Amino acid sequence: MNPLLKRRGIMQRAMALGLISGLEGCNYEDPAHPDLADRFLHAMSAWNDRVQAALFDPATLAPSFRPDQITMPPRFNAFYSISQVPVVDETTYQLELGGQIADKSPWSLTQLRALPQEGQITRLVCVEGWRVIGQWSGVPLGRFLHQVGADTTCRYVSFRCADGYYSSIDMASALHPQTLLALDFLNAPLTPAFGAPVRLRIPTKLGFKNPKSVMQLAVTNVYPGGYWEDQGYNWFSGS
Repeated sequence: MNPLLKRRGIMQRAMALGLISGLEGCNYEDPAHPDLADRFLHAMSAWNDRVQAALFDPATLAPSFRPDQITMPPRFNAFYSISQVPVVDETTYQLELGGQIADKSPWSLTQLRALPQEGQITRLVCVEGWRVIGQWSGVPLGRFLHQVGADTTCRYVSFRCADGYYSSIDMASALHPQTLLALDFLNAPLTPAFGAPVRLRIPTKLGFKNPKSVMQLAVTNVYPGGYWEDQGYNWFSGS
């Protein structure tokens, strides 16, 4: 591997995981200076995002793996238990579009499946430290954005989900060739536990940037935040 790319990868992981590791369990309240620590933390996180974005190379692919390396059984993860997984009616499903998109007509699952599909065997890395390898296929998000006339000079693509989750990514990552609107997992349609009927699969970012059961997609220049990001997680979160 190119030493520069290797160093970039190490830096991206360190910055993505290093700052956020202290966010979940710490109490930054200071009666004398209630906002100082919080402002400092947000400033460091914003700096972290800028550095990661500068290091991101839209032409560099995340590692791919062989079929025999797929993690079995697959691992469920969410901010709720598996008994609370939402079930979306696929026969009436509509992907709603908003923001800076020329054609905001909603897309049914049948229409999405009619588009050219691509597959990948890539690794999902969780912010908690574990990782799994899975097989995914679906519509390249960049191709879909061009199909609907999205303004790809905008900064963000945001997602809202059936379970109340929401997230957003930068446009460069949205246009990355491995970023998918995934429809299938392990050569079969997505199940509710793994994000049916449509989820974002983005192997260049940490797992919480891969929202499930996506119901709305929008393109915008207004920072959309995210479920975990609004609680202090690093926004860019490249893996």
